Amino acid sequence: MEDQPKFPDLTDEERKVLEDLMPDELPEIITSGLKRRHFLKLITFTGTGLLAAQFLGIEQLMARTTTGAPPPPIALENGVNVALKINGRAQNLLVDSRMTLLDALRERLALTGSKKGCDHGQCGACTVLIDGRRVLSCLTLAATCEDRVVTTIEGLAEGDTLHPMQAAFIKHDGFQCGYCTPGQICSAVALMSEAKNGEASYVTRNVRQAGKPVKLSDEEIRERMSGNICRCGAYPNIVDAIREVHGDKAVAQVWQFADGTI
Repeated sequence: MEDQPKFPDLTDEERKVLEDLMPDELPEIITSGLKRRHFLKLITFTGTGLLAAQFLGIEQLMARTTTGAPPPPIALENGVNVALKINGRAQNLLVDSRMTLLDALRERLALTGSKKGCDHGQCGACTVLIDGRRVLSCLTLAATCEDRVVTTIEGLAEGDTLHPMQAAFIKHDGFQCGYCTPGQICSAVALMSEAKNGEASYVTRNVRQAGKPVKLSDEEIRERMSGNICRCGAYPNIVDAIREVHGDKAVAQVWQFADGTI
């Protein structure tokens, strides 16, 4: 009898499921672990109800088998060495001179919080902070970030303590599917600094008062966040979250749990 293939960190039940349903995917799973696309295929094959009952723990399996950044490619054209700081940690990367910051974060450092939405700088899902300023990482070359400080959604919290903007988004239900949320929150964090520094927007009434802190109205918040698109339409809740962090008063929640509690 042939030896059973060696799956990384798989239980007997998980191995049996994958052998039965995804035999063609086994070589890749064996070498590189279970990926998101494999998980989506499982859902397609089985349906979400059966999946929940039969594959309990698959998401934890994904987390176990995909931790750590993938190694750099063996052969690299137009390689450029880039030294920068990402989320407080010094990083030295050898990247293709044409690689975007978004791809470097996701593919080289496994920082997948920043999302690739349109990949054309139109949706804002990839927004990160460079030296405290918000940028679209899908339009920013990694090679241009030498000696810069990059902050992604993973770097906003202090240990187990959420950033105030993250906590406000949770309180006000500022997300639904969550795909745009990392970019929304990073953009909102930068917005706070822009308002504090007195930077004007298109709807600022008195641009002659440059340099003085701007009191953010709902109109100001909507204008300044207009580059971040939410297909779920959570905009009112996003405005409430930003208004609470910007102001000195708590903003009331507009939603309740099914049992009537807040």
